[in-house]
Amino acid sequence: MKIKSHLNFIEKIIEKDIENGFPRKKIKFRFPPEPNGYLHIGHVKAISLNFELAKKYQSPINLRFDDTNPIVENNKFIESIKKDILFLGFKWDKISYASDYFNNLYFLAIKLIKKNKAYIDNQSKEKIRFQRKNSFEIGINSNNRNRSIEENLYLFEKMKNGFFKEGSCVLRARIDMSSPNINMRDPIMYRILKTSHCRTGKKWCIYPTYDWTHGQCDYLERISHSLCSLEFENKRPLYNWFIDNIWDGKNIKPKQIEFSRLNLSNTITSKRKIQYLINKKIIHDWDDPRLSTISGLKNKGYPASSLINFVKRVGLSKRNNVIDISLLEFFGRESLKRISFRIMVILNPIKLVISNYPDNKTEWIECENFPNYNKKHNKFRKIPFSKNIYIESSDFLEKKEKNFFRLYIGNEVRLKNAYIIRANSIKKDYNGKIKEIYCTYDINSKSFIHKKKENNNTKKRVKSTLHWVSISHFIPINVNLFNPLFLNKNPNIEKNISNQISKNSIIKIRGYAEPSIKNYIEENQKYFQFQRIGYFYIVEKNNFVFNKTLSLKNK
Repeated sequence: MKIKSHLNFIEKIIEKDIENGFPRKKIKFRFPPEPNGYLHIGHVKAISLNFELAKKYQSPINLRFDDTNPIVENNKFIESIKKDILFLGFKWDKISYASDYFNNLYFLAIKLIKKNKAYIDNQSKEKIRFQRKNSFEIGINSNNRNRSIEENLYLFEKMKNGFFKEGSCVLRARIDMSSPNINMRDPIMYRILKTSHCRTGKKWCIYPTYDWTHGQCDYLERISHSLCSLEFENKRPLYNWFIDNIWDGKNIKPKQIEFSRLNLSNTITSKRKIQYLINKKIIHDWDDPRLSTISGLKNKGYPASSLINFVKRVGLSKRNNVIDISLLEFFGRESLKRISFRIMVILNPIKLVISNYPDNKTEWIECENFPNYNKKHNKFRKIPFSKNIYIESSDFLEKKEKNFFRLYIGNEVRLKNAYIIRANSIKKDYNGKIKEIYCTYDINSKSFIHKKKENNNTKKRVKSTLHWVSISHFIPINVNLFNPLFLNKNPNIEKNISNQISKNSIIKIRGYAEPSIKNYIEENQKYFQFQRIGYFYIVEKNNFVFNKTLSLKNK
């Protein structure tokens, strides 16, 4: 059978296995996060890969929490991981935990001890680390390496029953202290941790290491293809050694396949570093919109489709690289422009008075809700227009400057969906700051969305169109604007942290929105395009709080 060229390299491996006789019905995948932090943008790649492959091969997929470290793992992280996967649009067939298999793992360890493949070592972790040396030196055997099987079984049982203090001894695999692969130099399988586990409580005082756990859980769950990031490539010989030495001759042996991690520029994904920032109260939690955690990106306003499309565009490879964040922003805009409601909002207002407009008149202007008609929602909305309005202060200059085509004294612009106005004069306060702009409008220049209503004066040409809100009708909103958290791309967060944090990473301002925004919020709309400003996501309905997701164009 010829393997199709359009398949990615993992699909080609799976197809080759099928061609060589592996039963298609036994293909099975898992996504195995450690519940010691929130998932980040890099995990989207692994999630999408595993769940999409399960869908393609119509095979089951487990969401398995590798909960082997009770010190840093808790239910908060478990629940957040579930929510993130559901947010991305994926569903698992079964939830499992490494702790479900603690009994199995314990007896498999005894199996290795009985095969003289594991031993108890009561040296300090510093001495063990010293004896393992590095790739260019031969390791030193522990004095405990040649303990008898009976003694090792006896000591392991005492470890399990809590007779020893933390750090006093460990269970190590007996492999090869001269191997050029450090992972094969008698790695630790069990250590003593007298800490309550979030699922098993105080039942256990010994806990399996991740290296011992994840491969054996794959084996116990009959995972056919164990997909992991490239950092595990050097651990594949250890993964296979463990599997080979516990194999019962019946169950399938999982195949580990590595792919490159997704590294994003200008981001921090290290769980340790994020926890450090939280502890220092630099960010409020793991879902802070300034982070590239899935929850953080969601709170900033990135739709799930943008994250999925982004990782699909990046694709799969065996080579690590750094993807520029602008590519993620591109897919964010591509998704948002299809689902965001258009509204007019002023963030930095300046008052504009239309001198020749009737004082007590309110005119309802028809506007489009979407650039491309979305049949699920109304195509048009009506907003109030009156004599006194706000425009953005950056849209006005007292005197024209080069390449400035917006409003200045003597110039004409169009107010979005309304009339053409001409600036005539200004009023300043005692500090010389412009307080009001006085304009006149062309009564015959009104815009009409429907062509059948269009008149000749509507076609009058001006170089700029400005957004606006009526001062008598606006809804006050609260807006969070975001900038990079750090001043440098690669900060050392453990050193001089105060000198590396940007004071402008979050800017809170008051905004002035057209009144239709209230109706949209009551209808549970979440995504908005503030015209000529950017895309925004509502995070607090009652207080009208919006997070800025992206500008309309890449800067």
